[in-house]
Amino acid sequence: MSGPVLRALPGADQPLGAHCEAGGINVAVYSSTASRIDVCLFTGVDAAPSATIALPGRSGHVHHGFLPGLVAGQLYGLKAHGTFAPEAGLLHDPQRLLVDPYARAIAWPSEAPPVLAGGPEPTLLERCNAAMAPKCVALADDFDWGDDRPPRRPWSETLIYELHVKGMTQLHPGVPPRLRGSYMGLATTPVIEHLRSLGVTAVELLPVHEIFDEPHLQQRGRVNYWGYSTLGFFAPSARYAHDRRPGAAVHEFKAMVKALHAAGIEVLLDVVYNHSCEGGANGPMLSLRGLDNRSYYLLDPDDPRRTIDFTGCGNTLNLRHPQTLQLVLDSLRYWVTEMHVDGFRFDLAPALSRRGAEVERASAFLAALHQDPVLRGVKLIAEPWDTGPGGYQLGGFPPPWREWNDRYRDGVRRFWRGDPGQLGELAYRLSGSSDLFQRPGRGPHTSINYVTCHDGFTLRDLVSYTRKRNEANGEGNRDGRDDELAAHWGVEGPSDDPDIAATRARMVRNFAATLAVSLGVPMLCAGDELGRSQGGNNNAYCQDNRVSWIDWAAADAETLAFFRHALRLRQAAVLRRGHFFTGAGLPGSRLRDLCWLRPEGGELRPEDWSTGKALGMLLGGDAIGDAIGPGATLHGESFLVLINGSAKPLHFALPPVASAWARLIDTRVAETVALPLNAGQTHYEMAPRSLVVLWITAAT
Repeated sequence: MSGPVLRALPGADQPLGAHCEAGGINVAVYSSTASRIDVCLFTGVDAAPSATIALPGRSGHVHHGFLPGLVAGQLYGLKAHGTFAPEAGLLHDPQRLLVDPYARAIAWPSEAPPVLAGGPEPTLLERCNAAMAPKCVALADDFDWGDDRPPRRPWSETLIYELHVKGMTQLHPGVPPRLRGSYMGLATTPVIEHLRSLGVTAVELLPVHEIFDEPHLQQRGRVNYWGYSTLGFFAPSARYAHDRRPGAAVHEFKAMVKALHAAGIEVLLDVVYNHSCEGGANGPMLSLRGLDNRSYYLLDPDDPRRTIDFTGCGNTLNLRHPQTLQLVLDSLRYWVTEMHVDGFRFDLAPALSRRGAEVERASAFLAALHQDPVLRGVKLIAEPWDTGPGGYQLGGFPPPWREWNDRYRDGVRRFWRGDPGQLGELAYRLSGSSDLFQRPGRGPHTSINYVTCHDGFTLRDLVSYTRKRNEANGEGNRDGRDDELAAHWGVEGPSDDPDIAATRARMVRNFAATLAVSLGVPMLCAGDELGRSQGGNNNAYCQDNRVSWIDWAAADAETLAFFRHALRLRQAAVLRRGHFFTGAGLPGSRLRDLCWLRPEGGELRPEDWSTGKALGMLLGGDAIGDAIGPGATLHGESFLVLINGSAKPLHFALPPVASAWARLIDTRVAETVALPLNAGQTHYEMAPRSLVVLWITAAT
């Protein structure tokens, strides 16, 4: 902690941030517009500065200095001197304590009042706000990783589980109470064993970069539970550490990663580099805005008071500026090299490639990642849309990027809801979305397939509600998607009627089984396998309570068992293939990789795609012979998926193959054991709105 600093030495301009060295700490801060940068030292999170030292060195736009006598654990903050002229985009206020953009840990005052927006645009403070502002923590890299190695699971084997660190474990009875809701809670044996029982190979954590709750939420006594409001791009959020001492979150996060890696599970981070927590012109000034507003943000060239907003959150980071791009790349490399994470999901990814109203498909950001020796080897997932013009870019990212596929989500939902004319759309989604991704260097694993995610209804609510119930958010039920493609059966909301409950349970199984048999990379939303409900809230971003937390005591054991059973199908090689089906025979061969079948027998006709509500998908991975003729044979690992989207039972003709069938799944029931069909059985009796998976067991 703070010791005597007689004077600051010039120090070094790299690396940026505060770094512990022999005899002291080196601090380097970028600002092209500040005339001077001060470092304030603190003896406690609630204290006023014990010392304020001007950084004596400057190399280009980097202010730097070496502070002798300081050690790891030192609390500090920054102050920027210079011009305060909002009309010119300059916001330097020497009374305001700022967070170092490269801080690797951030500590929060225990009882500080919220830092609120003060008016239509920033104003100078009348007195120093240091005592109530967040503090940075200088840390040493002293974690013992032992023999930790990245699992490096291939995309063909990947099953992603999207979760919230706190919500996953806050109510878990098998997690020690002191660890619930924390990084270490996620690393406990009961949680890891649950993930492994589902076949999960990667957890995707909702944002864990240090979070600042927006003023409008603070005023309503809420928090940004999902975390899409980043203050520090290097710091794991202290709110998820069970040890609340400054900097403890870093050690705990690393221990969590190490435990998950030991279980063969990768750690992916949902990262928010498109905007920050500082909002628009009337937002709080906490870090980037006060250091170098004109470099870090896209500003309106006609009125630099205003930020350009392609994110819906008040601002957009300017990744066309070299320093902002460096900040993002340095952050990503830090999380890979120092924190050992395995990949990233980029929130509103097109915003990272913006040139004004245009999204550049060959942007500096994409090029930089492609050539980076550290980052090009990790998993990269795009949310391929933002809120600006031309922002919908599904299918537009280059290899090796993968993309969240909302066309999969919506197509599968529309089909099972009973919308007409959806058969062709469903077939594309089942077979890997070749209409979106069939380009050089891309294949079925480009598509991240999901039915639900954190943003929207849970799977249970999807089949129980047709309208959102977001009144608890305090926004008059105006927030959240009004057009979410949901459909309920029977009464709206919870029901004790056994028939309604059975129908809803079958629909949940339909979605789970559809995801299991679709080519691509499946993603589950945490708790769907347990029957989790949010009471119809489809935008629970500010609900840090039982609305969002997984209620393990109320888990639906039957649904969980079915999820586990259905997801075992992902071990089949035909569902992990890296190239698209062609549906055609190979030259000089009768082998086929895919057939689409009619319930009446034979292959689907052109008119069936627009009018039908049922199909069979016979897939064998380049190994289906003449699959529909008398005495035909199936080669290798072959599955027949029968799907009935109509409200009536269906008499589905089975291909007359010289093989025996076994039923692996029939969503009319929750059974999880294989059942051989009768020898010579020619049809399968399907329930309304149901899915069946049959497997070729042996030649008869």
